[in-house]
Amino acid sequence: MALLIVLAALGFLMFAAYRGYSVILLAPVAALGAVLLTSPALVAPMFSGLYMDKMVGFLKLYFPVFMLGALFGKLIEISGFSRAIVAGTLGLLGRGRAMLSIVLVCALLTYGGVSLFVVVFAVYPFAAELFRQSDIPKRLIPGTIALGAFTFTMDSLPGTPQIQNIIPGPVFGTTAWAAPWLGTLGSVFILIAGLLYLESRRRRAAATGEGYGSELRNEPAPFAGGRLVHPLVAVLPLLLVGVSNKLFTDLIPRVYGKTQSFLPSQVGSAPPVVQEVSKIAAIWAVEGALLVGILCVLAFAWRPVAKEFAEGSKTAVGGALLASMNTASEYGFGAVIAALPGFRMVADALQAIPNPLVNEAVSVTALAGVTGSASGGLGIALAAMGDTFIRNAHAAGIPMEVLHRVAAMASGGMDTLPHNGAVITLLAVTGLSHRQSYRDIFAITLIKTLAVFVAIAAFYLTGLV
Repeated sequence: MALLIVLAALGFLMFAAYRGYSVILLAPVAALGAVLLTSPALVAPMFSGLYMDKMVGFLKLYFPVFMLGALFGKLIEISGFSRAIVAGTLGLLGRGRAMLSIVLVCALLTYGGVSLFVVVFAVYPFAAELFRQSDIPKRLIPGTIALGAFTFTMDSLPGTPQIQNIIPGPVFGTTAWAAPWLGTLGSVFILIAGLLYLESRRRRAAATGEGYGSELRNEPAPFAGGRLVHPLVAVLPLLLVGVSNKLFTDLIPRVYGKTQSFLPSQVGSAPPVVQEVSKIAAIWAVEGALLVGILCVLAFAWRPVAKEFAEGSKTAVGGALLASMNTASEYGFGAVIAALPGFRMVADALQAIPNPLVNEAVSVTALAGVTGSASGGLGIALAAMGDTFIRNAHAAGIPMEVLHRVAAMASGGMDTLPHNGAVITLLAVTGLSHRQSYRDIFAITLIKTLAVFVAIAAFYLTGLV
């Protein structure tokens, strides 16, 4: 019965997300409903002492990353830099390589710190124009954008500032650059396999005479060009984010040491505030890098940005609040579910997998799939099983960097089930349905999931980290 209650809570949250209901509203309902059916007297204590505690703890750590990332992405958009990057990529690769061009543009934007959701809105108009001119079916656009934005640059490439690569850091005491060889190997596998798959789909459509399509929804007006900054100037903020992230990652521990403490300036005696730098250095590094990127955009595009900064910043902050609250709510949900007897049965079943890395990968990707969120599923898995992952890894002599990379990569695997928020947004923006395009998104998901096990195999065969 306890197991059925947990599964029902997970199923309810998945159904709610699929139907488009607010996770912020229904995550506590699902969690406390499970508590009510298990131990009614613990509903209020669980809500105040566990759900809210974990939710607020998540926001304390990660909201600045969400906010700065959303603001940076918005500035890249309103400055015209995203258009310049797309135009420059097309000029470099040529219009005959439409899919590769869009994948690389998406990858560049996401690796530079632009939110996945912002990338969808920014790239779609250019993808539609390019696919139309190349007579490639529009239904292949979502899979192409998903490959560039939702896979290797989200959590596989070392140093990516996306939240899925940041969450494991405080848990394992690692940085965003953890296991660079394994992450790069997995990224190359995803990119090559994904492009081969998309190209096979394009060739098959061409063989049957299928073109771009007609009577389509949400068609953007063809891009008419206009005065754009030089592509090298447009790409500079993205490069600075990557370089600054690496520099700050190395510099912060040297400057602050392992811990940093200070006395609050207030009346009366107060205990010192102690900050464990090793657990927060990766987050500080990303925040600092995003600030550098924001300042760079403002320096090179002050006039166009200043005109729309007020409204643009409101939109960015609103989006950051919604995204972070959604993820934090799922984090609190996971903490409550993990405290129930039924979840122990699930955890024990997952722990029956003998290999520590396979155990971690399956656990993370399964929970990401159920919640429909890479960051949410990752947060749930690490909150519930992080100590077990660490203990098993120590026993097997596995570095924490490998745990970080496997967890991050696994989170972006089966999370893209039909109820995933990014998938629903992508299909809505492109004016396509699950029936038309989800097959390609799911195929990319399978490739992404397989890449995790390629990385695990490479570690055991070569010892690469």
